[in-house]
Amino acid sequence: MQLESLSVINYKNFEAKSFQFDPKINCFVGANGVGKTNALDAIYHLSFGKSYFNPISAQNIRHGADFFVIDGTYSKQDQIEHVVLGVKKGQKKSIKRNGKLYEKLSEHIGFLPLVIISPSDRDLITEGSDARRKFIDGVISQGDQGYLNTLLSYQKVLAQRNALLKYFGLNHTFDPDTLAIYNSQLDLYGHEIHQKRSAFLGVFLPIFQERYAFIAQGKEMVSIDYLSSLNALRLIDSLQDHISRDRATQYTNYGTHKDELDFNLGDHPIKKFGSQGQQKSFLIALKLAQFDFLKAQSKVAPILLLDDIFDKLDETRVAQIIGLVDQDNFGQIFISDTHGERTENVVKSVHQSYKIFNL
Repeated sequence: MQLESLSVINYKNFEAKSFQFDPKINCFVGANGVGKTNALDAIYHLSFGKSYFNPISAQNIRHGADFFVIDGTYSKQDQIEHVVLGVKKGQKKSIKRNGKLYEKLSEHIGFLPLVIISPSDRDLITEGSDARRKFIDGVISQGDQGYLNTLLSYQKVLAQRNALLKYFGLNHTFDPDTLAIYNSQLDLYGHEIHQKRSAFLGVFLPIFQERYAFIAQGKEMVSIDYLSSLNALRLIDSLQDHISRDRATQYTNYGTHKDELDFNLGDHPIKKFGSQGQQKSFLIALKLAQFDFLKAQSKVAPILLLDDIFDKLDETRVAQIIGLVDQDNFGQIFISDTHGERTENVVKSVHQSYKIFNL
Protein backbone atom coordinates (compact mmCIF):
# COMPACT_ATOMS: atom_id res chain seq x y z
CA MET A 1 0.00 0.00 0.00
CA GLN A 2 1.23 3.48 -0.87
CA LEU A 3 0.09 7.01 -0.15
CA GLU A 4 0.54 8.74 -3.49
CA SER A 5 -0.57 12.27 -2.60
CA LEU A 6 -1.77 14.33 0.35
CA SER A 7 -3.51 17.71 0.56
CA VAL A 8 -4.38 19.57 3.75
CA ILE A 9 -6.42 22.73 4.30
CA ASN A 10 -6.49 24.57 7.65
CA TYR A 11 -4.86 21.61 9.44
CA LYS A 12 -2.84 22.71 12.46
CA ASN A 13 -0.24 25.19 11.14
CA PHE A 14 -0.95 24.48 7.43
CA GLU A 15 -3.27 26.88 5.61
CA ALA A 16 -3.03 24.88 2.39
CA LYS A 17 -0.36 22.37 1.41
CA SER A 18 -0.05 19.51 -1.09
CA PHE A 19 2.50 16.70 -1.43
CA GLN A 20 3.29 14.10 -4.10
CA PHE A 21 5.09 11.20 -2.49
CA ASP A 22 7.76 8.69 -3.41
CA PRO A 23 6.63 5.05 -3.19
CA LYS A 24 9.48 4.20 -0.79
CA ILE A 25 11.02 6.93 1.42
CA ASN A 26 9.72 10.45 2.15
CA CYS A 27 11.43 12.89 4.50
CA PHE A 28 10.02 16.07 6.05
CA VAL A 29 12.88 18.27 7.22
CA GLY A 30 13.12 21.75 8.70
CA ALA A 31 13.41 23.71 11.93
CA ASN A 32 11.20 23.03 14.94
CA GLY A 33 7.67 24.36 14.57
CA VAL A 34 7.43 24.34 10.77
CA GLY A 35 4.97 21.42 10.63
CA LYS A 36 7.03 18.25 10.10
CA THR A 37 5.18 16.28 12.75
CA ASN A 38 1.88 17.84 11.63
CA ALA A 39 2.41 16.41 8.14
CA LEU A 40 2.92 12.93 9.63
CA ASP A 41 -0.10 13.42 11.88
CA ALA A 42 -2.27 14.26 8.87
CA ILE A 43 -1.31 10.89 7.38
CA TYR A 44 -2.09 9.20 10.70
CA HIS A 45 -5.42 11.06 10.82
CA LEU A 46 -6.50 9.53 7.51
CA SER A 47 -5.92 6.01 8.86
CA PHE A 48 -7.54 6.37 12.27
CA GLY A 49 -9.94 9.28 11.93
CA LYS A 50 -8.15 11.14 14.72
CA SER A 51 -4.83 12.77 15.56
CA TYR A 52 -2.09 10.75 17.25
CA PHE A 53 -1.13 13.74 19.38
CA ASN A 54 -4.46 15.51 20.04
CA PRO A 55 -7.58 13.34 19.67
CA ILE A 56 -9.92 16.34 20.16
CA SER A 57 -10.65 17.00 16.48
CA ALA A 58 -11.69 20.65 16.72
CA GLN A 59 -8.37 21.54 18.37
CA ASN A 60 -6.54 20.50 15.19
CA ILE A 61 -8.22 23.25 13.16
CA ARG A 62 -5.80 26.03 12.23
CA HIS A 63 -6.13 29.10 14.43
CA GLY A 64 -8.62 31.53 12.91
CA ALA A 65 -10.35 28.93 10.71
CA ASP A 66 -13.53 26.97 11.41
CA PHE A 67 -12.76 23.70 9.57
CA PHE A 68 -10.00 21.47 8.24
CA VAL A 69 -9.83 18.95 5.40
CA ILE A 70 -7.29 16.17 4.80
CA ASP A 71 -7.37 14.53 1.37
CA GLY A 72 -5.29 11.47 0.49
CA THR A 73 -4.95 9.25 -2.58
CA TYR A 74 -3.69 5.71 -2.03
CA SER A 75 -2.69 2.77 -4.18
CA LYS A 76 -3.75 -0.44 -2.45
CA GLN A 77 -3.73 -3.88 -4.04
CA ASP A 78 -3.84 -2.40 -7.56
CA GLN A 79 -6.78 -0.15 -6.67
CA ILE A 80 -6.86 3.64 -6.27
CA GLU A 81 -8.46 4.66 -2.97
CA HIS A 82 -9.44 8.26 -2.29
CA VAL A 83 -10.01 9.16 1.37
CA VAL A 84 -11.20 12.57 2.57
CA LEU A 85 -11.58 13.54 6.23
CA GLY A 86 -13.30 16.76 7.24
CA VAL A 87 -13.93 18.48 10.55
CA LYS A 88 -15.99 21.64 11.04
CA LYS A 89 -16.61 23.34 14.36
CA GLY A 90 -19.95 22.36 15.81
CA GLN A 91 -20.51 19.55 13.33
CA LYS A 92 -19.88 15.82 13.22
CA LYS A 93 -16.58 14.59 11.78
CA SER A 94 -16.88 12.96 8.36
CA ILE A 95 -14.75 10.43 6.47
CA LYS A 96 -15.43 9.57 2.83
CA ARG A 97 -13.87 6.72 0.89
CA ASN A 98 -14.16 7.09 -2.87
CA GLY A 99 -16.94 9.63 -2.39
CA LYS A 100 -19.01 7.43 -0.04
CA LEU A 101 -19.56 8.59 3.53
CA TYR A 102 -18.94 6.07 6.31
CA GLU A 103 -21.99 5.60 8.52
CA LYS A 104 -19.72 4.77 11.46
CA LEU A 105 -16.15 6.02 11.77
CA SER A 106 -15.17 2.66 13.29
CA GLU A 107 -15.85 0.99 9.91
CA HIS A 108 -12.77 2.76 8.52
CA ILE A 109 -10.32 1.48 11.15
CA GLY A 110 -7.93 -1.07 9.69
CA PHE A 111 -8.56 -0.18 6.05
CA LEU A 112 -5.33 1.85 5.84
CA PRO A 113 -2.92 0.01 8.19
CA LEU A 114 -0.30 2.30 9.71
CA VAL A 115 2.34 2.29 12.44
CA ILE A 116 3.87 5.41 13.97
CA ILE A 117 7.08 5.62 15.98
CA SER A 118 7.29 8.89 17.92
CA PRO A 119 9.07 10.37 20.96
CA SER A 120 5.65 10.51 22.64
CA ASP A 121 5.63 6.68 22.64
CA ARG A 122 7.60 6.85 25.89
CA ASP A 123 4.19 7.26 27.54
CA LEU A 124 3.75 3.52 26.95
CA ILE A 125 6.46 2.94 29.55
CA THR A 126 6.21 5.95 31.84
CA GLU A 127 2.44 6.52 32.07
CA GLY A 128 -0.36 4.43 33.61
CA SER A 129 -2.01 1.27 32.38
CA ASP A 130 -4.49 3.15 30.16
CA ALA A 131 -1.75 3.93 27.61
CA ARG A 132 -0.75 0.27 27.35
CA ARG A 133 -4.37 -0.91 27.02
CA LYS A 134 -4.89 1.60 24.22
CA PHE A 135 -1.82 0.22 22.47
CA ILE A 136 -2.91 -3.43 22.56
CA ASP A 137 -6.50 -2.54 21.68
CA GLY A 138 -5.34 -0.35 18.79
CA VAL A 139 -3.19 -3.10 17.29
CA ILE A 140 -5.90 -5.76 17.56
CA SER A 141 -8.64 -3.42 16.26
CA GLN A 142 -6.75 -2.61 13.05
CA GLY A 143 -7.02 -6.25 12.03
CA ASP A 144 -10.25 -7.27 13.77
CA GLN A 145 -13.37 -5.15 13.26
CA GLY A 146 -15.35 -7.49 15.52
CA TYR A 147 -12.97 -6.82 18.40
CA LEU A 148 -13.35 -3.06 17.95
CA ASN A 149 -17.14 -3.38 18.00
CA THR A 150 -16.98 -5.53 21.16
CA LEU A 151 -14.67 -3.00 22.80
CA LEU A 152 -17.05 -0.13 21.97
CA SER A 153 -19.99 -2.12 23.32
CA TYR A 154 -18.11 -2.89 26.53
CA GLN A 155 -17.24 0.79 27.04
CA LYS A 156 -20.86 1.81 26.48
CA VAL A 157 -22.19 -0.70 29.04
CA LEU A 158 -19.42 0.26 31.47
CA ALA A 159 -20.44 3.93 31.26
CA GLN A 160 -24.07 2.96 31.87
CA ARG A 161 -23.18 0.79 34.88
CA ASN A 162 -21.03 3.56 36.36
CA ALA A 163 -23.87 6.05 35.87
CA LEU A 164 -26.25 3.64 37.64
CA LEU A 165 -23.83 3.24 40.57
CA LYS A 166 -23.59 7.02 40.85
CA TYR A 167 -27.40 7.27 40.77
CA PHE A 168 -27.63 4.72 43.59
CA GLY A 169 -25.18 6.71 45.69
CA LEU A 170 -26.82 10.09 45.13
CA ASN A 171 -30.32 8.80 45.80
CA HIS A 172 -29.48 6.35 48.61
CA THR A 173 -31.14 3.49 46.75
CA PHE A 174 -30.15 0.17 45.22
CA ASP A 175 -31.69 -2.07 42.53
CA PRO A 176 -29.78 -5.37 42.20
CA ASP A 177 -31.94 -6.61 39.31
CA THR A 178 -31.09 -3.66 37.04
CA LEU A 179 -27.42 -3.92 38.02
CA ALA A 180 -27.45 -7.64 37.18
CA ILE A 181 -28.38 -6.83 33.56
CA TYR A 182 -25.26 -4.67 33.18
CA ASN A 183 -23.15 -7.31 34.96
CA SER A 184 -24.21 -9.94 32.42
CA GLN A 185 -23.44 -7.68 29.47
CA LEU A 186 -20.03 -6.69 30.84
CA ASP A 187 -19.24 -10.35 31.48
CA LEU A 188 -20.14 -11.27 27.90
CA TYR A 189 -18.11 -8.51 26.26
CA GLY A 190 -15.30 -8.66 28.82
CA HIS A 191 -14.79 -12.39 28.31
CA GLU A 192 -14.37 -11.91 24.55
CA ILE A 193 -11.96 -8.98 25.03
CA HIS A 194 -9.88 -10.98 27.51
CA GLN A 195 -9.74 -14.02 25.21
CA LYS A 196 -8.63 -11.96 22.22
CA ARG A 197 -6.04 -10.00 24.18
CA SER A 198 -4.58 -13.26 25.51
CA ALA A 199 -4.50 -14.84 22.05
CA PHE A 200 -2.95 -11.70 20.55
CA LEU A 201 -0.09 -11.64 23.07
CA GLY A 202 0.59 -15.30 22.40
CA VAL A 203 1.32 -14.42 18.77
CA PHE A 204 2.78 -10.95 19.33
CA LEU A 205 5.31 -11.70 22.08
CA PRO A 206 7.76 -13.87 20.08
CA ILE A 207 7.64 -11.33 17.20
CA PHE A 208 8.45 -8.54 19.65
CA GLN A 209 11.27 -10.50 21.29
CA GLU A 210 12.81 -11.20 17.89
CA ARG A 211 12.68 -7.49 16.98
CA TYR A 212 14.23 -6.48 20.29
CA ALA A 213 17.04 -9.01 19.85
CA PHE A 214 17.78 -7.44 16.44
CA ILE A 215 17.87 -3.87 17.78
CA ALA A 216 19.73 -4.65 21.03
CA GLN A 217 21.98 -7.21 19.29
CA GLY A 218 20.76 -10.03 21.53
CA LYS A 219 22.16 -8.62 24.77
CA GLU A 220 19.03 -8.76 26.95
CA MET A 221 15.76 -10.64 27.27
CA VAL A 222 12.43 -8.82 27.30
CA SER A 223 8.90 -9.94 28.05
CA ILE A 224 5.32 -8.69 28.30
CA ASP A 225 3.00 -10.05 31.00
CA TYR A 226 -0.78 -9.68 30.72
CA LEU A 227 -2.31 -8.95 34.13
CA SER A 228 -6.07 -9.29 34.40
CA SER A 229 -8.57 -10.22 37.10
CA LEU A 230 -10.17 -12.40 34.41
CA ASN A 231 -7.08 -14.61 34.38
CA ALA A 232 -8.41 -16.26 37.54
CA LEU A 233 -12.14 -15.47 37.70
CA ARG A 234 -15.06 -14.75 35.40
CA LEU A 235 -15.95 -11.06 35.43
CA ILE A 236 -19.53 -11.64 36.56
CA ASP A 237 -18.20 -13.35 39.71
CA SER A 238 -15.84 -10.45 40.46
CA LEU A 239 -18.65 -7.93 39.99
CA GLN A 240 -20.93 -9.84 42.35
CA ASP A 241 -18.22 -10.42 44.96
CA HIS A 242 -17.18 -6.77 45.09
CA ILE A 243 -20.49 -4.94 44.79
CA SER A 244 -19.92 -3.24 48.16
CA ARG A 245 -16.74 -1.61 46.90
CA ASP A 246 -18.38 -0.54 43.62
CA ARG A 247 -21.27 1.04 45.53
CA ALA A 248 -18.85 2.85 47.83
CA THR A 249 -16.73 4.24 44.99
CA GLN A 250 -19.66 4.61 42.56
CA TYR A 251 -17.40 3.07 39.92
CA THR A 252 -16.77 -0.38 38.39
CA ASN A 253 -13.49 -1.53 39.92
CA TYR A 254 -13.10 -4.87 38.10
CA GLY A 255 -13.08 -5.71 34.42
CA THR A 256 -10.98 -5.59 31.28
CA HIS A 257 -10.87 -1.78 31.55
CA LYS A 258 -8.49 -2.35 34.49
CA ASP A 259 -6.17 -4.82 32.71
CA GLU A 260 -2.45 -4.09 32.67
CA LEU A 261 0.60 -5.00 30.60
CA ASP A 262 3.90 -5.39 32.44
CA PHE A 263 6.90 -4.50 30.27
CA ASN A 264 9.94 -6.33 31.61
CA LEU A 265 13.68 -6.31 31.00
CA GLY A 266 14.89 -9.65 32.30
CA ASP A 267 12.96 -10.16 35.55
CA HIS A 268 12.47 -6.48 36.30
CA PRO A 269 10.12 -3.68 35.11
CA ILE A 270 11.81 -1.73 32.33
CA LYS A 271 10.20 1.45 33.68
CA LYS A 272 12.32 1.26 36.83
CA PHE A 273 15.40 -0.68 35.79
CA GLY A 274 15.84 0.04 32.07
CA SER A 275 18.29 2.68 30.86
CA GLN A 276 17.10 5.36 28.47
CA GLY A 277 18.69 3.46 25.58
CA GLN A 278 17.05 0.19 26.63
CA GLN A 279 13.66 1.86 26.90
CA LYS A 280 14.06 3.39 23.43
CA SER A 281 15.04 0.02 21.98
CA PHE A 282 12.04 -1.58 23.73
CA LEU A 283 9.64 0.93 22.18
CA ILE A 284 11.13 0.61 18.70
CA ALA A 285 10.87 -3.18 18.92
CA LEU A 286 7.28 -2.87 20.13
CA LYS A 287 6.30 -0.78 17.10
CA LEU A 288 8.20 -2.90 14.57
CA ALA A 289 6.48 -5.97 16.00
CA GLN A 290 3.19 -4.13 15.57
CA PHE A 291 4.15 -3.60 11.92
CA ASP A 292 4.93 -7.31 11.45
CA PHE A 293 1.69 -8.37 13.13
CA LEU A 294 -0.50 -6.02 11.08
CA LYS A 295 1.16 -7.04 7.84
CA ALA A 296 0.55 -10.72 8.59
CA GLN A 297 -3.09 -9.97 9.46
CA SER A 298 -3.97 -7.66 6.55
CA LYS A 299 -1.59 -9.04 3.89
CA VAL A 300 -0.71 -5.38 3.25
CA ALA A 301 2.50 -3.64 4.34
CA PRO A 302 1.42 -0.81 6.67
CA ILE A 303 2.68 2.72 6.15
CA LEU A 304 5.46 3.46 8.66
CA LEU A 305 5.82 6.94 10.18
CA LEU A 306 9.12 7.77 11.93
CA ASP A 307 8.63 11.00 13.85
CA ASP A 308 11.86 12.65 15.03
CA ILE A 309 13.51 9.24 14.92
CA PHE A 310 16.98 10.62 15.73
CA ASP A 311 15.62 11.56 19.15
CA LYS A 312 15.47 7.85 19.90
CA LEU A 313 18.47 6.31 18.14
CA ASP A 314 21.90 7.20 16.77
CA GLU A 315 22.49 7.49 13.02
CA THR A 316 23.78 3.91 12.72
CA ARG A 317 20.65 2.48 14.32
CA VAL A 318 18.40 4.74 12.21
CA ALA A 319 20.18 3.58 9.06
CA GLN A 320 19.61 0.00 10.21
CA ILE A 321 15.86 0.57 10.53
CA ILE A 322 15.50 2.55 7.32
CA GLY A 323 17.53 -0.16 5.63
CA LEU A 324 14.67 -2.53 6.34
CA VAL A 325 12.89 -1.04 3.32
CA ASP A 326 15.38 -3.00 1.24
CA GLN A 327 13.58 -6.09 2.45
CA ASP A 328 10.39 -7.21 0.79
CA ASN A 329 8.32 -6.99 3.98
CA PHE A 330 8.57 -3.20 4.28
CA GLY A 331 6.85 -0.66 2.10
CA GLN A 332 6.52 3.12 2.32
CA ILE A 333 8.25 5.12 5.08
CA PHE A 334 7.78 8.74 6.17
CA ILE A 335 10.45 10.45 8.29
CA SER A 336 10.65 13.79 10.10
CA ASP A 337 13.91 15.37 11.25
CA THR A 338 15.36 18.79 12.00
CA HIS A 339 18.61 18.13 10.10
CA GLY A 340 18.13 17.70 6.37
CA GLU A 341 21.73 16.77 5.63
CA ARG A 342 21.78 14.10 8.32
CA THR A 343 18.55 12.60 7.03
CA GLU A 344 19.67 12.61 3.42
CA ASN A 345 22.99 10.95 4.30
CA VAL A 346 21.11 8.13 5.98
CA VAL A 347 18.53 7.57 3.24
CA LYS A 348 21.24 7.71 0.56
CA SER A 349 22.86 4.70 2.22
CA VAL A 350 19.71 2.74 1.39
CA HIS A 351 19.43 1.81 -2.25
CA GLN A 352 15.86 2.99 -2.65
CA SER A 353 14.17 6.02 -4.15
CA TYR A 354 13.35 8.93 -1.86
CA LYS A 355 12.05 12.49 -1.67
CA ILE A 356 13.04 15.31 0.69
CA PHE A 357 10.42 17.91 1.59
CA ASN A 358 11.90 21.09 3.09
CA LEU A 359 9.25 22.79 5.23
